[in-house]
Order: sequence, then structure tokens, then C-alpha cells
Amino acid sequence: MALTSIKQILADADLASPWEFKEWTKEWRTAAENGSEEPLLGFFAREKGLTEETFLERLAKAMELRFVEPAELNPSNEARKRVTTKVAFQHFVLPIGAENGTLEVAVCDPFDSAMINAVQYNAGGTVKLALATRSEIEKALKKYYGVGAETLEELEDDEEDSFDIFFDADKEITEGDQDASVIKFVNQVIWEAYKDRATDIHFEPAEDEFRIRYRVDGILHQTPMPPQLKRYQSSLISRIKVMSGMDIAEKRLPQDGRINVRIRGEELDIRVSTVPTVYGESVSLRLLTRGNIFLSLEKLGFDPKDEEVLRELIVKPHGIILVTGPTGSGKSTSLYAFLSTINSVHQRIITIEEPVEYELKGINQIAVRSDIGLTFATGLRHILRQDPNVVMVGEIRDGETADIAIRAALTGHLVFSTLHTNDAPGAFTRLIDMGIEPFLVASSVEAVMGQRLVRTICSNCKEEQKVDRDYLRQMNCPEHVLEAGKFYHGVGCEECRNQGYKGRLAIYELLVMSEAIRPLILNREASSVIGQVAVNEGMRTLRDDGWQKVMNGQTTIEEILRVTMSDEHLKE
Repeated sequence: MALTSIKQILADADLASPWEFKEWTKEWRTAAENGSEEPLLGFFAREKGLTEETFLERLAKAMELRFVEPAELNPSNEARKRVTTKVAFQHFVLPIGAENGTLEVAVCDPFDSAMINAVQYNAGGTVKLALATRSEIEKALKKYYGVGAETLEELEDDEEDSFDIFFDADKEITEGDQDASVIKFVNQVIWEAYKDRATDIHFEPAEDEFRIRYRVDGILHQTPMPPQLKRYQSSLISRIKVMSGMDIAEKRLPQDGRINVRIRGEELDIRVSTVPTVYGESVSLRLLTRGNIFLSLEKLGFDPKDEEVLRELIVKPHGIILVTGPTGSGKSTSLYAFLSTINSVHQRIITIEEPVEYELKGINQIAVRSDIGLTFATGLRHILRQDPNVVMVGEIRDGETADIAIRAALTGHLVFSTLHTNDAPGAFTRLIDMGIEPFLVASSVEAVMGQRLVRTICSNCKEEQKVDRDYLRQMNCPEHVLEAGKFYHGVGCEECRNQGYKGRLAIYELLVMSEAIRPLILNREASSVIGQVAVNEGMRTLRDDGWQKVMNGQTTIEEILRVTMSDEHLKE
């Protein structure tokens, strides 16, 4: 289309005067030369003070074209077959329908002659344009063609390059990183996971597919992938193993590795684990954001009374404070908040962690290196020779570590650590099961905090929810919660991937050592008995705290029932 024609169309639609067209085009070209990937009309819309959607709606009306809403971007199989994956992704073209030999495609720039020529050549017939925003077209391409589909097409074009894998561990990942197709695909999967706020990526081989799933806000979601992905299973896994420093020839034994990358300038520590399965190696990636942080107790969402008690506990001169919960329940975040709160020039604080997830200014942090003998136990033993006031042990995994930690607490050190137990009372029986004498446990442990993470309701689509109160009574929902009246949930929107949830918050139970609990530990009583006494003394259980956050409109009834167990046996 001639430049004068484009200029005239935009002027007639009151979208850009001839002078604006000239200046904006010049500015857009300069930005493009400096690496900007913003589409021309998206740039024009921003300069005009309009959203891209509004701009394209007005342009569509002026050009007598159809503007396609996001819900209508669902291409038929016949339409998809007429445009190759490479052309679709390269030019941001989504074929949405085919009728009587005419192919209708959604585009974000109807003036792009290179795109029009490529589509016409590819489709082999008449092409009818419709308009949609670039972001919506890109989402639809990933949904219907699969993440990384254009990269796999490059692999099919040149099979010889699919095993030529190299990696620079300090390289920054960007959306268009590297030329090698395997490298691009793996980088793209990590990039998409990062954008979706995923904490884990799972590459899972099956008999007839190679599945990739992301864990977002604690829930697994299957990622749309091209059907031909299974063909490249071996080379993709090899690529990840090279990136993480594993032995690519060893496929019979589990391996562990690590990848350090930067995404948008942010340091990302990726822990990699492989296990052999009947259909090949299964690979899991845990994504950890690194950097300097400051976490305060106020941001953790404690009940005001519990927060006050906790503040008194973390400034004690000695003793152990434990945080319990399953993997991924936010235990490390809580420990970092404790350390950030008490950190000062008058305190010598040393930690031993696996890995060091966040860097805390003014605190000496040690990373576990089991391969050279630096374990939690050996590290802790040497830390005690460094004159610490406060020690943080990332996890008590065995009796040796537990014994050293407890003896440190009894000799004038404040020790923070974590345990894998289902609730706070279970920490005492767990330590005794590790071989620690009950009198040592009763003398050293000052408090145990149990916690879980629940998903928060998406603020963008939050609305009041009607609930069956009889059902809630069957679930032992307290009457004061039922009488509170309003309950909320998220109906699902683009902001939250139609899940109704976005982000997570913690629920807690805080068990403080008391004169009533100490004899129970000495007598090796069951954790349920200890829990009953703690509740009688005022401990709020995980479920109690969950109900409170339901009443606050922060999470849903379903989330609390999903992550907590009934606590009625503790209240009998």
C-alpha cells in the first residue's frame, strides 16, 4: 500500500495528521533500531493517547474491516493448515476462518505489505484481513499453535542442527535469544514460565507425547505445546542437562544441577532435577528469584496478636524457633522475614542454606555443598566457632543436624530452622523420632510456627459468592464465620488466566512452649494431645487462620478446605 494512501487513511480516521504521521514514523524507526519490538500502529496508538484496541477499532471502521474481539480468535483447523507456523509467528498473523476459497486472517498492521505478500503466497488464494491487537494475536498463536511452535518448525527445516547444543551460563535470556533452534525453544519455555510467575517447570515424557507443565500459585497447568514436540524429547533434555552441568551420557541415574541466568536484568537461580522413567528422563526445574530483599513481619499477614508474640520470640537471647510445613509452603520466606526484622550491626547472624534463595545485606550466608562435604551438620558445627548471636539452618533433615542445633540453642544461641511436618505440634514428635532426647527438646524449643500457602482471590474479577451454609456446617465451619455474611471468589479473567486467583498468602498457627506443654513432651505424648493443650491455651490453628482470611475476603472457602485438615479433634 502506498505511503500516501496510509497517511490519508489515518488522517481521515482522525488517528494521525500528516505531520504526526511523519514525526511518529521517524520516532518509531529510531526506537526499532534501538531494539524496540513495539508494532508501528501500537506506537501510533500510544502517541495518540489511545489503547491499541481503541485505535484499531477506529481504523477497522475507516477501512471497512472487521475488528476481532479476543473471544473470536479461535481458528478452524482448515484455516490453520493454510498458513505455516513460521509465517504466522513471524508476521503475527492468525488465520481465523476459510470459506469459498477465501482465507480470513487477523492482523495487527493491515499496511504491512511484506506480511500480506507472505500470507497470500502461503495460503495460495484470496486473503481477507481483519484487525486484532498484537498481544491478543500472540496469545492465540501460543494457545493454538503451542509455545515455541515456530522454533520446532525451524528444527524440522534443519534436522542436522537439532543436536548442536552449547550454553553460556551467565548469558541473559531474552525473547529472541540465540539462533540454534533447541536453545531457542528451551529459553522460550523458561521465558514463558517467568512471565507467568511459575515456580516450577516439569518436562514429562509419556508414550506418545512430551508434556510440559508450569506450577503457578501452587497449581500445575499444562502448557499448550506443538504435537511434534515428542520427536525432539532427547535433544531438549540434553540441552537442559548441558545448561545445568549434568552428564548428558548418563540416562539411567537421577541427577541434580543448577542453571544461573538473567531475565530482564533479574537473577534467576534454577535448580534442575532429572529422574529416569519408562519413557525417558523426566526433568523438573525450580525457579528461584535471587537478589537483595527486605521482608518485614507486617507483610506476612499475621494476626496482630500472633505478630506481637512473634516479635517477642525472635529477640530472645537463645532457644530454637521452628517453622514447619511441606515443600513450597513459604517457610524460607518467613525465616528471611525474622532475620530482616532483627538484623542490626550489634548482631552477628550466620545462615546455612540450600540454596541461598535471597541475599540479605549484613548477614553471612553459606550455601550447602554436599559434593565437597559441606552439609547442614558440618556447616552448623563450624558456624558455632564463628561467634554468632543468631544462626539460621535452612532445614533440619537428620538427627545430627538436630542435635547440633539444639545444643547450640542450649549454649546461648538463637536458632531458626525448618522442619517438614504437617502441623506445629508435630515438630516435637519429629525431633524425638530423630533421636533427640525429650528433655533436650522441651528445654530448647521456644516456639513452632506451622504454615501453608493459599491462593488469593484475583482483585480484577472478585465478586460476592453465594454459599450453601449447611454444607459449610458439615465442613465444621465456625458459626461466627457463617454469621459474617459475605464470601467472595474470582470468576476468572485474562489477568488471572481464568483461574479466579492471582498470587498467594500464608496462613499460620503459632505454638509457644508453655509449662503445660513441656511435661507432655517429656512424656512423649502424641502430637494431637499437644495440639489440644495448645488450642486450650489460645493457639489458632491453620484452619482458624484460614477462616479469618476468608472473612477478610482474601481467599476462598475452597482454598482453605484444599490445604488444611479438620481441627475438630483438637477442640474436643
